[in-house]
Amino acid sequence: MVNQSRNIIVKQITDLLPYINNARTHSDEQVSQIAASIKEFGFTNPILITGDGSIIAGHGRVMAAKKLNLTEIPCIELDHLSDTQRKAYILADNKLALNAGWDNELLSLELEELKSLDFDLDMTGFTADEILSLNTPNFDPATEDEQGKLDQLDPKWIDCPHCGKEFDARQA
Repeated sequence: MVNQSRNIIVKQITDLLPYINNARTHSDEQVSQIAASIKEFGFTNPILITGDGSIIAGHGRVMAAKKLNLTEIPCIELDHLSDTQRKAYILADNKLALNAGWDNELLSLELEELKSLDFDLDMTGFTADEILSLNTPNFDPATEDEQGKLDQLDPKWIDCPHCGKEFDARQA
């Protein structure tokens, strides 16, 4: 079902029911990060619920809202899902986001720009070590295919197959 119009409704946080079989876990640290994000950016991602207020997606956001002592939060009611679809979506909503990757070069540029604007990079959820590793060349051994491609290049200049940076092979 594509192009379904959904309205955001405001619900009392006490009326929302966690899904008892929710397989996704949230550490106290992560809930604090979500709470800080809500405080900084607002509640920008509504909770997905059933008609009776059972949470389909947004358990961590509800926990963060409770930490912030919020009494009302935005929700979207998904009444078109069958019980089977609801169970599957609870898993898919969490897993599909994890399957995404990052363009490390663009990510590094965005983080550098935020840093230059004195924005607290902790708000992005990235640790200092993760940010540092974006600018550290990866010298792990290349695959056989990557090594074959390197062997065909001009021996003077070599592009790292992991980070894409160009190196002068004569100074290696």
